[in-house]
Amino acid sequence: MFRKLKQYQFLFEELVKRDFKKKYKRTILGVGWSMLMPLLTLLVMKVVFEQFFGRNIEHFTTYLFCGNLLFSWFSESTNHGMRSLYSNAAIFTKVNVPKYLFLFAGSVQTLINFTLTLVVFFFFCWMDDITFTWKFLLLVYPILTMLLFCIGIGLILSALFIFFRDIDYLWGVFLQLLMYGSAIFYKIDNFPPDMQLVFACNPVYRHIAYFREIVLGGTVPSWETHLVLAGFAAIALLVGLFMYKRYNTRFLYYV
Repeated sequence: MFRKLKQYQFLFEELVKRDFKKKYKRTILGVGWSMLMPLLTLLVMKVVFEQFFGRNIEHFTTYLFCGNLLFSWFSESTNHGMRSLYSNAAIFTKVNVPKYLFLFAGSVQTLINFTLTLVVFFFFCWMDDITFTWKFLLLVYPILTMLLFCIGIGLILSALFIFFRDIDYLWGVFLQLLMYGSAIFYKIDNFPPDMQLVFACNPVYRHIAYFREIVLGGTVPSWETHLVLAGFAAIALLVGLFMYKRYNTRFLYYV
């Protein structure tokens, strides 16, 4: 795979540039929307939920931003990944190129958007009197595992979308449920142990919890947490790559 990526490096770079330009084409703010949209969402969620949940949560704005930051990245990355194969059918039906290139290029574009928003997040942490320590460097780990997890889910969704267009609608409903099930604006401490176990099985929540443990708690997550995040990413990637390998030739007949 890495050898092919190097072989098609020029095409990969052009796909990244194309996706980035396409996203902000004919917009006044351009790339500024990458930072503005999460802030607007944060503002709405803060106004709606602060009265109900914010009173018992210290640094509620930063707490909320942690959840919204990672969930928004997951949502954008998987939605883009789901359509990456189908929207590039005009290319791979005429030229023999690795089909995962399109998804990888989209993942880089959403990673850039996330990085821009992350800068704003750190500014909010500073405004909220959060103490910056060396432990913040460990945030690279959940960012890496989330990136790999999003790529894996994107591979799965893009393969399914070729055969079943209904996946688009089903995934939209699932994301709505996932948002409320990822403890973005509330804590899970008051839930019974069985429900907390359900949260523990949610990959998005586990990444959000890692961020909060570093940023708000000032503690390093356990080795178990590191292994769990790596496990989520590995499983998603393996399943996604298996589907691409198995159905590679059949994609051409359904686009």
